[in-house]
Order: sequence, then C-alpha cells, then structure tokens
Amino acid sequence: MQLKILTPKKPKKGKKKPGQGLIRQIVSVVIFFLVFSMLYSLVFKGNGKIEEIPLSMVAQQVTTGSVQKIIVEGDTLTATYTDGSEKKAKKEPDTALSETLANYGVTSQQLALVEISIQKERSIGTFLLTALPIAIPLIFLIVFFFFMSGQMKGGAMKAFSFGQSRARMIDPNDTKQRITFADVAGNKEAKIELLEVVDFLRNPKKFLDIGAKIPKGVLLMGSPGTGKTLLARAVAGEAKVPFFYLSGSEFVEMFVGVGASRVRDLFTMAKRIAPSIIFIDEIDAVGRSRGVGIGGGNDEREQTLNQILVEMDGFEPNEKVVVMAATNRSDVLDPALLRPGRFDRRVILDVPDRADREQILTIHARKKPFADDVKLKVIAERTPGFSGADLESLMNEAAILAAREDKKIISQDHLLRSVEKVMIGPERKSHLHTEREKKIVAYHEAGHALVGSVLPDADPVQKISIVARGHAGGYTMNLPLEETKLPPKSRFVADIAVSLGGYAAEKLIYGEITTGPSNDLQVASGRARDMVTRYGMSDVIGPVAFEGTGRTMFGEGGVTGKEYSDKMAETIDAEVRAIIDNGLVSATKVLTENKEALEAIVAALLERETLEQEDYNAIIGKFGIKPKELPKSDTAKSA
Repeated sequence: MQLKILTPKKPKKGKKKPGQGLIRQIVSVVIFFLVFSMLYSLVFKGNGKIEEIPLSMVAQQVTTGSVQKIIVEGDTLTATYTDGSEKKAKKEPDTALSETLANYGVTSQQLALVEISIQKERSIGTFLLTALPIAIPLIFLIVFFFFMSGQMKGGAMKAFSFGQSRARMIDPNDTKQRITFADVAGNKEAKIELLEVVDFLRNPKKFLDIGAKIPKGVLLMGSPGTGKTLLARAVAGEAKVPFFYLSGSEFVEMFVGVGASRVRDLFTMAKRIAPSIIFIDEIDAVGRSRGVGIGGGNDEREQTLNQILVEMDGFEPNEKVVVMAATNRSDVLDPALLRPGRFDRRVILDVPDRADREQILTIHARKKPFADDVKLKVIAERTPGFSGADLESLMNEAAILAAREDKKIISQDHLLRSVEKVMIGPERKSHLHTEREKKIVAYHEAGHALVGSVLPDADPVQKISIVARGHAGGYTMNLPLEETKLPPKSRFVADIAVSLGGYAAEKLIYGEITTGPSNDLQVASGRARDMVTRYGMSDVIGPVAFEGTGRTMFGEGGVTGKEYSDKMAETIDAEVRAIIDNGLVSATKVLTENKEALEAIVAALLERETLEQEDYNAIIGKFGIKPKELPKSDTAKSA
C-alpha cells in the first residue's frame, strides 16, 4: 500500500436516572404502611393483656366474695378483684347484669357486696377496632395513588414541554467552559471575519448609530474537524455573551410542528437575554433544499426550516442576536438560507498549514509533560492535511502510548509513532505474513518507493515499512517537495505512476498480481478521472468539466443526471484508461531499468522490516539515484 502525502487542494453533577424518583416514593409508601401497622398493633392490641374468662366463673367468684368491683360497658364486664387484678367477660346482650348473675345462682345479698358501675360503651374505640382493618389498606392505596399522580403530573408537564427548545447554554461568566481566540490556532482570515461580530456584540451602539447592520447569520463552512464549533464558542467567549448551542437534528421529531415550536422557543430565549449567540451545528440536517419530495417524512423538516427562515428574517437590528451555524455540506443547503438577510456572512475554514499545525500542537501540549527531545515543528511538517481534530487525537495517542509503557513524560518517538497510528492505524503484530507474502509485500512497497525516487515530479520517500498497520499489509510514506494548493498536471501524472508502482513490481517479478494493489488502483483511477472530468487536463476532451454540474431531477437536491452523451462517456472512459496505461508504462520502465536497486531495497526490508529516509537514501545512492532533498519549510500531508 502506498501512503501518499499530498498538499491540500483547497463535567457537572450527574442527573438522576429516569424512574429513580418513582422508586424512592414507592419505597417511602411501603415503609409508611409498615410503621402505621406496627403502631396500630401496639395501641389497639395492647388491651389483649387483660385475661378474658367465662361469665359463669365471674358469678362463682362473686359468690365467694373475691370480686370487689364490676364495670359494665355494653356487653363487656371488667371485674376488679380484691388482689387488684382485672379480668373481662361477656354477658348476654340486652339483659340486665343482676338478672344474668341471678341465673348463675348469685343472690341479691352477695351482689350487694360488689360495687357495680355502669359506663357508656366506647363507640369511637369500637368503631376504630372495626374500621381500621379495612381503612389501613384503603389509606395505603390512597397514598400510593397520590404519589403516582405526582409522577403522572410530571409526565404531563413533560408532554407540555415537548415543544420547548433543548438548547444548552454556556454562561459567559463560566470560566471553565469559556473559550477565546487564544485557544483556537490557525484560521487567521476566519478570525478577522468574525471579529466584526464580536465588536458588534460588545459595542452595538457604534454600528447602529451610523446605520450599519451586522450580519444576522454567520455560516461556518469547512471539512470535519477544522474547528467550526470551537470557533463559534470562541466568538461567544470573546464577546462575553450567552451562547446557545444545539444540533440541527435536535429540532426534528416524529410529530409535525415540534421542530418549529422548538425554533420559536429558542429564539424567544435568545432575545430575552440579548445580546447572545445561537449556534446550530450540522444545520444541513434541517436546512436541506426543500421541494424534493422523495422518501416522505419531509413535512416536519421543512416546517422547521421555514420557522428558522421566518425567525431570522424577523430580526430587528437592535435585538443583538447573532445566529451562527456550521456545516460541511454547504452545497445541499436551501438557497433561502443563504440569501442576504439570513446567512449572508460565510466563513470558510481550511485545513491548517504547517505554521498553523505547529500552533495547534502547542495548544494541545499545554497540559502534557514532554521530554527535551520533542520538536513539535517536526511533527507539524509530517502531518500535512491533518485537521485540528486529527492533531488533538495525535497528541492524545502519544500520551496513551507513553502511559502504556509506564513513562512519565512523552518523547519524540511517541509522537512519531502516534502520527502513523492516526494516519494508517495501529500496528498488527499478530498479523504474520508467510515468507512468500512477506516478500510480495516487500517488492510492492519497494516498487512504490523506487518509482517515487526516480520520477522528477514525484514526492520523495520518508519511510517504508512491511509491518502491517490497519488494513494495509505495508506502507510507503512520501513527503511533498513543496506545499502548494495548485498542483500541476505533471504532479498528477507522477502520482498515478507512483500509485501503480506496487502493481508494476508484482507483475514484473512474479508475472501475476495479488489483491494487494486494490486500494492503489482505486486511488489511481479516481485521480485520473478527476483529471479528465474536473480539471480539464485531457488533451482530447479539453477544458470541460463534467462532474458536479449535472442537472437535478425532482427539484433541487434531488437525483443528479449527467449532462453529457453516451459517446462522451465512452471518450471519458478511454481517456482515463489512457492515463492509467501511461502511468503503468512509466512505473514498469523505472523498475526494469533499476532492478538492482529494487532488489537491494527488498533485501533491506526483509532484514529490517522498516527503512527510514536516511537508510533508504543510502541504499538508492549506491545505484546512482540521487535522493531528493526536502526544503526545511516543507510540510507533509497524508492521503
């Protein structure tokens, strides 16, 4: 596999878990029920300590004179004895006590010796004793449903808040989350463009007094990882205003109208505490061209987009609310979003150059301990095409490598290894080649390297390895001779030849090819087709572009149809094939004429598995191939 390096073409407190409050309330109800039952048992069953005896025994004891007093409560008798003890008995209902005792043989003289007291029956106690066994379960159910109704009320309130905005806000006084331009390296032109927005939010009166209107919308466009969100936060940090941020997909729900309601609520909040910034990340989720009508389910998205358009167009100059949005698909946005008065300020964020990459690495190195041998400039030179996110990942991978080896500081070796890991993937040491496969990979990678060293317009070799990484069985790294965003045709022709170097080497040595060059063929074919259809680099077809200009069917944003005939398609295919064939001829010629150098490179790879630039240059120098010198200011890019 050829790894071609090209220059670019252009924490708070955790929230409660759902249902945790309901479980806590149910447990509280159960505990309340148990405690209440225990109290009931203690209070109302405590009277069971008084012994209950038959009425005949009471009559017998009255006869013997051991009963001192009898208290009558309805049908219940409480007899107090001469020794102070008490016992209970039941008499016949609706019958006088004297008559009842007389039936058991108690004379009137014996009864006259006993003090008899008639008291009213305790109606409340009797009622409680009768009703509580039924009331306690009923009380439990009432309390349980009371707590449940509270939960249902909360759910109902959530239903009413379904249309409220889900935007998060960063307070300008929160120093932990505040980001300024000092925390964002590179993108100098973008910062200058956004300084006007910062100045307006800080001093709106200066603009309003002279009749100037600040752009209502700022659209940040750039490749993934170039720092669009970070730059938007930096604008809010510099202006010291509230920053509302959310993703475009958070507006859209399965219910039509919810997204529009959330848009209204978001703008209402922002206006209430103006000056402020609204940031919508990945706005293409709701901002795609309308009227396509394919696939269904577009009503909700289009209503959300319509509401955004209305809210932005309804701003007054003194409301001091700026809308910022980010996308890496600006080509699919609805034209109404991009017209003056809405997102009329467009800021393009490019992949950082060498100086910007060094600044980004410096920012990410602030909280990491480094060894004295670390040179971030060297890392910046070897990582062209890396975005800010890639560079952050690189620094993190270096720290992980150091920690894995139980090191306290990060060395230059850790950084260089992390470059390859981010660029290609981790080493697959368990992926062992057979001796034949190892030799094929060595010839393949040596073919890439040798063609790149001989062709004058190709990039010099930085490193060759036959150690498997990611999906590649081996790789060859090339650094560009110069950093340019306008590569000429000769550069493309040389790059295609280098991409086919592995294919040519396998065919030259073994007379057949393996599946190894599959990725190289895709890269070479794609580059050749771009030369013909996009860049006008075909002498037969001329300066005509065919890709990306096709008409769309079913409205804007629909299916793209080609605008050239079948005969022109055949011509394009023939031109692509001719470019590929010429590249293969060039590669084969270089390898045939320098076969001894090819064998020497293969022998060194089989012995050491990896060749750095100095070792490789020493080998080819023995065969009269002059190594290409890299200028000190060169940058590097992986592709």
